[in-house]
Parts: sequence; C-alpha cells; structure tokens
Amino acid sequence: MIFLTGDTHGWIDYDKCYQLDSTRFTKRNLKKTDYLIILGDFGILWDRSDRHKRLVDAWSKKPYTVLFVDGNHDNHDLLNSLPVEIWNGGKVHKISDNIIHLMRGQVFNIDKQSFFVMGGADSIDKENRLPNISWWKEELPSFVEYDEGLENLEKCDWTVDYILSHACSNYIFYKLVKDHTLMPIVTALNHYFDQLEKEVTFKHWYFGHYHIDMNVDSSHTALYDNIIKLCKK
Repeated sequence: MIFLTGDTHGWIDYDKCYQLDSTRFTKRNLKKTDYLIILGDFGILWDRSDRHKRLVDAWSKKPYTVLFVDGNHDNHDLLNSLPVEIWNGGKVHKISDNIIHLMRGQVFNIDKQSFFVMGGADSIDKENRLPNISWWKEELPSFVEYDEGLENLEKCDWTVDYILSHACSNYIFYKLVKDHTLMPIVTALNHYFDQLEKEVTFKHWYFGHYHIDMNVDSSHTALYDNIIKLCKK
C-alpha cells in the first residue's frame, strides 16, 4: 500500500502519522513494503540536536518505509551531505534503512507505478530566517536539477503515472487562490511545473506546501493534514 500526506515540519505535525494506526488503513499490518510519502517540509534532519536525533529514531521504528520529497523548510545542507544512492530507478539519500529522500528530477518505480519527483519551493518568510540555519538558498531547484528532470522524463516518453512535488504550477496555484486567501509567489519552479502540465502525461499530481487539503480538480490534489491511500487508476 502507498499513502501520501503533506508537510510534517519535524516534530510539529508528527502526530498526523498516527492516522495510519486507524483500522480503515490497517486491516492488515503495515510492513516495509508499504510506503508513506511525505510531500515536503519533512524536517527530519533540521539540525544535529538530540531532539532531532530522537525524531529520526521515532520514524525509523515505523514498520513501513517513509519516502519524502524535500520542501523549502528542510535542511538542504544536511540532506546534500549524504551519499547519493540509486533506489527503484532514481537517486536518493537514505536517512536510515526505512527513511528515504526522493531527490529532485528523478523517476521512481514503486509497486509497478512510476513517480516523477521534483521537490523545493520558495519561503515567503525567508527575510525572518537565518541563512544556513533556518533557511537555505537550495530550497529552490538548480538549473542542473531542472534539466535532469526533463532528461529523465524524456526517457519515459513524457509519461508517468504520478507527479509528486512540494509546490505546484501557476495554473493550479491560481485555482487555489480562487478559494483561499493566498499570496501568489511566482518562481522559476512554478513556471517549470507549468511546462510539465503541458508536456507530461500523468494520472495525478500530488503536492503539499500550502497547508490545505483540497482536490483542486480531477488530476491535482493538495495535501496537508490528511493521509490518503493511493488508489491505482
């Protein structure tokens, strides 16, 4: 089984994982071949404090595998200091045996489904944060990561089952703005996602970042508090 949820922000929203203990999800016991995908701002390696070491330990004790897309509120220095490995067809950083960072611009094959991943987003509060302590310029992808993503999509004939990200396209963002009071932030990443909207064939696109649980349309879903089970289409 594959489950998805939005931002967990380190310990702040850690308790949402207890939803997986509910009987509607776990009629059978979850195991390592079941997955929870966190769509950015996981905050698993926020710093090297004992508090965050306990967080890694808490997630490492889960019976399932935790996969995550990076967001803007992640420590990119610590993530990028980890060795790069290949897992299920794409590049990853392994935090522990069952905690895996899905790197940007990669295509992964999980349970016979293909997933294109592109993390990152722009922090609207970066002026109030400290560089390389609570904010990192690497929160937005590099041109190398953008290009690698396009190259990997080309290898797949521009077709994947799912797209996973932290932010979303301008096209989808303005659908969110229509119903929610959000300040529009347009970055190169949003434009990149607009390009993918036009060029990539996909079944569904899941993203976090906006602290909203919303089916934007038939093929785009924003997640925050909810944990949903991925149903193959």
